[in-house]
Amino acid sequence: MLIRAHYYQQFDADPTLDVPAEAYGGWKTADISIAPERTAVVIMHAWDFGEPDEFPGWRRCVEYIPRAQEISRNVFPSLLAAVRKSSLRLFHVVSPGEYYKSYPGYQLARSLAGPEPSCWERIDPDPTLVELRKFKSEHVFVGKHNEEDVRRGFERLNFAPEAKPLGDEPIAETGHQLFAVCKHFGVNHLIYTGFAINWCLLLSPGGMHDMSSRGLMCSVIREAVTAVENKETARQELCKQIALWRVAIAFGFVFDLADFLAALRSQT
Repeated sequence: MLIRAHYYQQFDADPTLDVPAEAYGGWKTADISIAPERTAVVIMHAWDFGEPDEFPGWRRCVEYIPRAQEISRNVFPSLLAAVRKSSLRLFHVVSPGEYYKSYPGYQLARSLAGPEPSCWERIDPDPTLVELRKFKSEHVFVGKHNEEDVRRGFERLNFAPEAKPLGDEPIAETGHQLFAVCKHFGVNHLIYTGFAINWCLLLSPGGMHDMSSRGLMCSVIREAVTAVENKETARQELCKQIALWRVAIAFGFVFDLADFLAALRSQT
């Protein structure tokens, strides 16, 4: 299947310039070939965040929630419908909880993966480390006055209505489970959607760093992700732009939604 992809040419810097990197080729596009039978779309951490007045403290520290909800409502319905009609697989990656455990897709992933491997040994915290972590929680993220709302929000965590698994679509809680699902279905290229591209999609279990280290290529659909932004970047969503560049350099390709849907339509 041919699809138009964005990649980034990270060469050649010109040492004669004041800023050598300004000579890089930068963003470019090419028609590349992907194998549908070896490719899966991943929808990761697409949560139901509730109504604005339910957990106001959650929204005070997770500013991307409105953007995520807009993507869930306006992008996921057409995207997931197209994927489900195609020969690509659709996988779901969740965070620890109870909301997905009754789905047959989770039972499938769990049975394929078997027992989880032993975790890395961890340092035992001393009182100083405990206090440092408390300081960060209260002064960096999430803020002491927001903790209760965030806790309540996670206690009732669920799939966004538009992102609920159908049938026996695989649901992985860990990278170990997602890798087992990929091996079972012969998948070696994951195309990520969900929230957030520079946070969970990058570093959480089953994210791009996790799966890339296991040999899979990891790409992304531009309009189907958002990023954690800060005060200085939020207006222009600069963290998302940097994250897309990082995907293009380290993990895979960046696809535009329209190009991706057109490629899927060309299959039928």
